[in-house]
Amino acid sequence: MNRTDRLYALVEELRAVSPRPRSARWLAQRFEVSSRTVERDITALQQAGVPIWAEPGRTGGYVVDRARTLPPVNLSPGEAVAMAVALHRLAGTPFALAAGAALRKLVAVMPPADVAEAHRLAGRVHLIDRGPAGPVPAAVADAVAAGRVLRLRYADRGGSDSLRDVEPLAYLGNPTHWYLVAWCRLRDGVRCFRTDRIVSVRPLAEPVTRELRPEDIDIPRDRVRPLSLV
Repeated sequence: MNRTDRLYALVEELRAVSPRPRSARWLAQRFEVSSRTVERDITALQQAGVPIWAEPGRTGGYVVDRARTLPPVNLSPGEAVAMAVALHRLAGTPFALAAGAALRKLVAVMPPADVAEAHRLAGRVHLIDRGPAGPVPAAVADAVAAGRVLRLRYADRGGSDSLRDVEPLAYLGNPTHWYLVAWCRLRDGVRCFRTDRIVSVRPLAEPVTRELRPEDIDIPRDRVRPLSLV
């Protein structure tokens, strides 16, 4: 068994018995490697974000949080390429970094033969660059997720800067630009800020206290649809 397969199998073994622990010695015997190798593998999985922790004591060992891990994901090579195309289209959006991480996780859980076939199919796909998209500042994306007030220096259409404290409420996105929808304390109302015009951003400790209402978005209802995960 190669290391990639063993890492995958380690997680599945821990998932199968969770919340009971498995000792490094037991896992070493199960996968016919040394306890030191198991410890290195567990460290690599933890660094990759897998929620594994060690329970001390004579009956202790490694435990995985079953609620925060996924069972095997069986995607075909064609499905994997379709996911890669969709995720690559997120460049310049608030979700670009998350998309890259998701794609790496997707490839990591696929069988090696399917990965090779997916790479072969991906080599036949060519995306036309629409030109450099202004990236969404990471601090903006983090503040929307965490519900924190932002202090923006924003350049308007004419290039004039203004300093504003805003309460992030939502995103609006189209194929060309992304906008931060926020309550602007300077203007005392909801405003849309094009993310590529944000000159600088600093998150504040203050939490957002407002919620976005449908009537706050001055766009015809038939032109706006919420994102769905299904």
